[in-house]
Amino acid sequence: MTCSPPNRRTFLAAGAATAGAVLTTGVSGLVAPARAAGLAPTQTMRGGSNNYIPGAPVVERIGGGGFWMTGTVRRAGDGAPIKGARIQIWAHTTEGHERDERSHGATLSAADGTFRLEMPQIVPAFGQAHGHLAYDSGDFATVFLRPVMSSPNDTRLSAEFVLQPV
Repeated sequence: MTCSPPNRRTFLAAGAATAGAVLTTGVSGLVAPARAAGLAPTQTMRGGSNNYIPGAPVVERIGGGGFWMTGTVRRAGDGAPIKGARIQIWAHTTEGHERDERSHGATLSAADGTFRLEMPQIVPAFGQAHGHLAYDSGDFATVFLRPVMSSPNDTRLSAEFVLQPV
């Protein structure tokens, strides 16, 4: 049997193998299942509750539609999807101001935690095209979001809720 002297390639391969073993088993060398770090809850955004109307009804669509508000709702910690979370949505649109009751509506998340609601095109208010979303049903801490669109010409906006149980 012949032994080759160590070279750069064997040194790098051995280092990569050692690093992989540490990442897989941990420093202790014990084999442990891979786990996602705890998922932190979403923090309420400043200005997110502006023009909020408690109890907006669950609707099929707000106004004439043409714009999609979408997202997901998950539980803090393990990231499990939350079914039936009531998400209220409102915005300044081509059909009304964000303070108008007709510009508000709510939807419920599906079994996989996704939600979507069609509404009129969002237009800039105070120089920014943005939407407002709220989770306020009581099983989890209330969260208000105010995502800003990258362009006023976008026809969809997405928001992610990670909710902390109360």
